[in-house]
Amino acid sequence: MSLSNRFAKMRGESDPGAVAMPPSAASTLGAIQQAQAAEQAQAPVTVEVTGGIASEALTGLKERASQALYERLGSRITDSSLEEAELHQFVKDELKAVVDEEQVPLSQGERQRLTREIIDDVLGHGPLQRYLDDPSVTEIMVNRADQIYVERNGHLFLTDTKFSNEEALRRVIERIVTRIGRRIDESSPLVDARLADGSRVNAIIPPLAVNGASLTIRKFGREALTVQKLISFGSLSPEMAELLQACVLARMNIIVSGGTGTGKTTMLNVLSSFIPATDRIVTIEDAVELQLQQDHVVRLESRPANIEGKGEVSIRDLVRNSLRMRPDRIVVGEVRGGESLDMLQAMNTGHDGSISTVHANSPRDAVARLETLVLMAGMDLPLRAIREQIASAVNLIVHISRLRDGTRRVTHITEVQGMEGDIVTLQDAFVFDYSAGIDANGRFLGKPVPTGVRPRFTDRFEELGIKISPAVFGAQVPRSR
Repeated sequence: MSLSNRFAKMRGESDPGAVAMPPSAASTLGAIQQAQAAEQAQAPVTVEVTGGIASEALTGLKERASQALYERLGSRITDSSLEEAELHQFVKDELKAVVDEEQVPLSQGERQRLTREIIDDVLGHGPLQRYLDDPSVTEIMVNRADQIYVERNGHLFLTDTKFSNEEALRRVIERIVTRIGRRIDESSPLVDARLADGSRVNAIIPPLAVNGASLTIRKFGREALTVQKLISFGSLSPEMAELLQACVLARMNIIVSGGTGTGKTTMLNVLSSFIPATDRIVTIEDAVELQLQQDHVVRLESRPANIEGKGEVSIRDLVRNSLRMRPDRIVVGEVRGGESLDMLQAMNTGHDGSISTVHANSPRDAVARLETLVLMAGMDLPLRAIREQIASAVNLIVHISRLRDGTRRVTHITEVQGMEGDIVTLQDAFVFDYSAGIDANGRFLGKPVPTGVRPRFTDRFEELGIKISPAVFGAQVPRSR
């Protein structure tokens, strides 16, 4: 049938060649053009339906193959005696046999995609693996099996990625948790863990999570951020970096404060990079996250109680134990309880140069929060005694904020000067200039500026022979003639 005949039939007319004279050339051309337009308009619908059917078939095949693979593997998947490469090869061989048994014709691309997704489900982190491999993603938030958000450049985005069911999500959580010797079940329905690269993981399951299991992963970069990178990002200025390096070398006790997700651990890594390689460093954390570059490092990690409620080793226990390990520097990942009292006592008893972090909204709030944490130690200490401990132990507070544009900036570098009456006195050396406004993209134009006040502890730099430029504090350096 000719195209014009098909067009006539589509309009509900009889065959024009059988009952009438052929149409004029102009009308024939118009009919052809209209028929072509109609066929083109219908084409995308056909492709979309076909693609959907193919996608559903591939998803069904994936679920059947995954289930068959789990049955074949049995206990091998949790066998610690098997090397990672050996396990991967075994899974690939078994998966090939499973797919061959299905006798479904697949293209080379479909077969590779199917193999990759099933291996991610069985040995990796399922549909989250693509975001873990994506360097632009900094955080992954699974609210429930069918709702996953990611963070890019400080902004949240809803993805179209989903777990096949709640059980698949729970398997990924179990896999992460068991690798570091922890557990999650109805008796212990929440857990803090970490991935092999140090990325921080928090998981919570029903009955505490009402809508189903929830998983949050804060990724760590493959390469540790250096002070040069933070300067290039605008997180801190070269003058700030020079002052912080001098403070670490002079063995000042430093507290890094900030809200959740502001980059306190990153700043802790940067500060620790200034520690001389000859110093013995003891790090204490809830979940190991610090990426210190020195060789002489002892890393300690707290341990939760077992299913019987026994065997817990707290941060406070580790801080006390570290004092007997002959440390030159003690680095506590975060103080959030009674261990703050032990840390302050360590700073006041010869363990200078210690560094820690605390959650707070400003340097003044950081001091107030340290007071509260010391009271959580259960000691009935008067408030003035606690403040004297803080004023004597802490030399510097580095405060980090996460601004509205998603960037993380060091907004304060503040000296703890001492006590005036019952008040701990603070003096800013650097503050962030908010008055510069924002650009067309909503990004802050301001930068950290010196207040012009020279901290009192700079006298110690001169005693130790540590050189620091007067320009760091905003002083004009005279030009040589």
